Amino acid sequence: MFTITKSARNLSMALMTVGLISLIFGFATDAHSSWPSLLFNNYFFLGISVFAVFFIALQYVSEAAWSIVLKRIPEAVISFLPITGLIMLIIMVSAAMHFGGNHIYHWMADGIMDPESKHYDKIIAGKEAFLNTTFFLARSVVYILGWIYFGRKLKQLSLSEDQHGGLSYYNKGVKTSAWFMVFFAVTSAVASWDWIMSIDTHWFSTLFGWYVFSEWAVIGFATILLITLYLKRLGYLSHVNDSHIHDLGKWVFAFSLVWTYMWFSQFMLIWYSNIPEEVTYFTARLEVSNYRFLFWFSMIINFIVPIVILMSRDAKRHNGRLIFVCIIILIGHWINSYLLVAPGTLGHHGHIGFTEIGMGLGYFGLFIYVVLNSLTKVPLEVKNHPFLEESKHLHT
Repeated sequence: MFTITKSARNLSMALMTVGLISLIFGFATDAHSSWPSLLFNNYFFLGISVFAVFFIALQYVSEAAWSIVLKRIPEAVISFLPITGLIMLIIMVSAAMHFGGNHIYHWMADGIMDPESKHYDKIIAGKEAFLNTTFFLARSVVYILGWIYFGRKLKQLSLSEDQHGGLSYYNKGVKTSAWFMVFFAVTSAVASWDWIMSIDTHWFSTLFGWYVFSEWAVIGFATILLITLYLKRLGYLSHVNDSHIHDLGKWVFAFSLVWTYMWFSQFMLIWYSNIPEEVTYFTARLEVSNYRFLFWFSMIINFIVPIVILMSRDAKRHNGRLIFVCIIILIGHWINSYLLVAPGTLGHHGHIGFTEIGMGLGYFGLFIYVVLNSLTKVPLEVKNHPFLEESKHLHT
């Protein structure tokens, strides 16, 4: 059984303390800018958590064997999903009620869809059938509860398989995963429209759902890889070999390319067509000095670092390089998450300061604690899975 080291526990507690202090400080001094900080940090870690469900479901529906020996890691990451899900619902409800200075979503402003109001916006009013608070909150509840349900169901089936064996639990896992894939295909895209794209209400992109999914995938794979390497360093996961690490490295490399492709496709098509209602999204990020450097910097490090360092086969088996790249990727996409939210909510006043960084560190500390604590409650070694022996002897 896994036990949390004293250093890991102390680190998580210290980071959570920093996060709590920054949260209190932020809302006490400037609640208007603290809500966007809470949103983008929560969005970032929610993406990692829900991707863990997708990762497990993908292994079932694709009948993949390579990942079985490290299956407990994404299952542990799922444990963080209820926390981020609950916080996301709190953010959404407080936005709908304009509670505590939460004015993240401009389309929720009073009179914005009322033709008799001086705040009336014809474009936003045209989207009222979809963008109304009742339907918006109901959708958010469905997303969160659905993801949590499928995550817990897959974990329960995995643990039951350990205890009782047989193919019935595996077959149930395949069916559950197939249903989740359909559910996730719709909800992940619509959730990105609701929680992120609707911040810039006049703007839209048909690529946005794919763009967000590719980000969730790359930070999800990077997180799973880092936890795997951490446990290997402590002497656990004896059946995880260089080939498993190599495969995870390939996924990090591949989805870094996919994210860059989505980023470039979205930017290039909008820039080339130069349609006013589309380019406003990028002008808000390129014409404001607070965001211009971060906009290009996050794209460059999220693309160049994995491409340059992880190009070769040997690099994907070098623990030091993988750790460095994954950390850079997580930092780069954390910055990108900030850029998804801040320009549309804070305008010229947005900046990365103590509140933003402190909340990020607090989430990281809480994530460490919850995930590692989850790993202490179950055996790290999977049992009775039909592909277990194949996974143990993976060689690529």
